[in-house]
Order: sequence, then C-alpha cells, then structure tokens
Amino acid sequence: MSDSAGATLARLRIDADRGDPEALYRLGMALVAQQHMEQAFDCHARAAAGGHVGAQIEQARMLLYGIGTDADPAHAVIRLEQAERAGSVAAGCLLALVAVGGVHLPRDERINDRVRAAVQADHPPALRAAAIHFGRKPHASDQKLCLQLLERAAARGDAIAALLLAERLQRGEGCAPDPAFADDLREQLAANGIATRLPAVTASPPGRADSPPHTLALEEAWIPPSAQVLATRPRVSVIDGLLSADECRLLMASAHPGLRYSQTIDPNTGEAVTRELRTSSDASFDPIVEDLALRLVQLRMAAAAGLELVQAEQLIVLRYQPGQEYRPHRDSLPPGKIERPEAGNRVRSICTYLNHVEAGGETEFPVAGVKVAPAPGRAVVFDNLLADGRPDPDSLHAGLPVERGEKWLATLWLRQRRYRDY
Repeated sequence: MSDSAGATLARLRIDADRGDPEALYRLGMALVAQQHMEQAFDCHARAAAGGHVGAQIEQARMLLYGIGTDADPAHAVIRLEQAERAGSVAAGCLLALVAVGGVHLPRDERINDRVRAAVQADHPPALRAAAIHFGRKPHASDQKLCLQLLERAAARGDAIAALLLAERLQRGEGCAPDPAFADDLREQLAANGIATRLPAVTASPPGRADSPPHTLALEEAWIPPSAQVLATRPRVSVIDGLLSADECRLLMASAHPGLRYSQTIDPNTGEAVTRELRTSSDASFDPIVEDLALRLVQLRMAAAAGLELVQAEQLIVLRYQPGQEYRPHRDSLPPGKIERPEAGNRVRSICTYLNHVEAGGETEFPVAGVKVAPAPGRAVVFDNLLADGRPDPDSLHAGLPVERGEKWLATLWLRQRRYRDY
C-alpha cells in the first residue's frame, strides 16, 4: 500500500469511528479496493444497519458471494429489500437476479415489476436483460425496442450492450443496416481494450408469434420448450432455436476476456488437468460476474434440460478453433472424487451451439449412433447417469474436430440435487 493510500485509510477510519454511516460506507469501499474484505464487510454491515442504502447493497453482494464473510443469500435478500424500499432500483434488479434461482425468493411476476422499474431508471443491467428479452420476439416493434434498449445501455457505459448493438447495426436487425455506425462503436470499444469482433450469428427470433408485443414477460425463460428425442440410451434430445442471436452473442462476448486453455477431470484423482483429450479454450462464469441477462439464459438452458437452475454448475463457454476437438469422454464425475458431493453427480448435460461453423464440430454419441451438427441457438440435451444413479457407460460422446472456422459452445452440467446457493 502506498503512503498516500495509507493516509487516506487513516483519515477514513477516524471519520468512521464516529459511527457515521456515510463514513463507514466510504471506508468499506476503500478497504475493498485494498482487498481487506473482512474489515470491509464489517464497515458495510454497520453502515447498512444505520440505513445507508449503498452499504446495504454492498453488504448484500458480499453475503451473496461469500466475500469477507460466509455466504448467506437469505440475509442478502433482507438487506436488498431494505434498499429497495428506500428507492434503489439497483437493489430491485439484484432481487430479480436472486429470484431467477427460485430458492430465496419466488420466481414470479415481481421479477418483471423490478426489471421494469430498473429499465425506467436506465439501470444498465436491466436495460440489457430487457433488450435481449424483446430481441427474442418476432414482432417488428419488439425488434426496434430491443435496439433502443441496447442503445440506452451502451450510452451508459455497458460495453456488452454496445457489442450486441454493433452486431445488430451491422446486419440490419431491427433497423436498416448501418455498418458505419457499427464500425464507429467497435472503434470506441477497441480504444478501451475491448474485443470488438464476434463470430457471425444469424438466426430468426425464436419467440412465439402470439406473444403480446411490447410486453415484458421474463417468465418465458422458465417455460420448457419442446424437444426432439434422438436416442433413448443414452437419452439424447435436440432443441432448435433455444437461444436467440443476441443470447448467443451475449455468451461469447461475456466469455471472451476469460478464455483459457481447457482442462479435464482426471478419472483417478478428480483433479482438473490439461490433456490432449480436450484442446479447446473455455471460460466459466463465477456467480460474482453473473448479471441478470446471463442468469436468464442459464435458467432457459436448465429449464430446457428439465431441471432447476440451482442444480447447475457454473456455466462454461468453449471455443474450438480449426483442428481442435474434445475426444470421446463422459461428463459424469469419478465416484468419490466429486466436489460438493451433497449435490450428487452430473445427472444431465445441455450444450448449446452459439455460432455458425463452416465445417466439422459435430457432437457425436457413438453408442447411440447419433451426430448433432452445430447451428446457432441449437441445444443438445443428454443424460449421464443410469436410473440407479451410476455413471452410464453409454453416455460416451465427443466434440468432433472443427475443420473450418471456429465453434463456440455453452455448456451447463446439472447435478442430481441443489448445487448453487441461490
């Protein structure tokens, strides 16, 4: 810590010792910046108890993610509800995010109410989530509304929204094509060190044509879609149009900065290791980086798999470049080597393709004699366990080598029981 930073902390501590909530909040934020998380939590907790709305939100975040204290989502909800009653739409948006899990809050119409209020207040996470929701609808007015909401979010510094907006402008989705405006947005993003090019994704809006236009109805995310069964042993199903073009782009744009060389689970030790079995790159989404839009996409995937979001491990987004593959393997974990054994093993997997692949990259199930070709928004769902809970040897599958282009894929591994805190 520099001398100036130390002096600033010392002054803040003097002010906080008087018990003033604003001083405690400012000290808590300074301590977070210095990575003194337990002290920061104590400051935010004291300021929150004194009615400081910002501290209530910060304490809630730390309780949700287990930072500086043990994770306690139920207590986080109490603090967020206090902040919401004081008029904070940011707190309301976080409550909607928690409610998506359906554990500590009901998954009901309050989600729509909270997101609507946050959109009216131009809260970027709500603007982005609402934009993506309306982008799924086929009505021309909803497509235009999607574009308007992305513009509002981008104007307020939401880089992901700006990327999604650039893709729509480039292709004329919801508007006339405007490549010059799209390039200008990309240049602004590049100047701030943000990747500006996403793989091509074109897909028709997958929402129902009879869905009322200009209606925020996020409950559509947890209505299971119909699936085509391709095999019964193992059970393999495919769902076309599960995700929209915007949702595919959201996952790729959010994952890109965190891509790392992929690892696999060693069947003998249960440890994650780098092996030639799997040659992709991937990024996982820790809960601390999940926003409402990302949570809604994951809820949609879990519902399509017929299970609850809280049974899901962290979402994984993978990128396969030419020649890369995932050789035949099973997703079930080695018995006795299961992290969080109380959640059980990986009972089911859902993999959703995010882009067009020029050639190759199919998902193959050799025992079932099934091969699924990539297509943007298409999901393949398959079981990993037998009825008695033992790993199914027939669940062997592979990601075949990409021959041309690249393949992006989002995967949720779902456990037998609850895995997530909320």
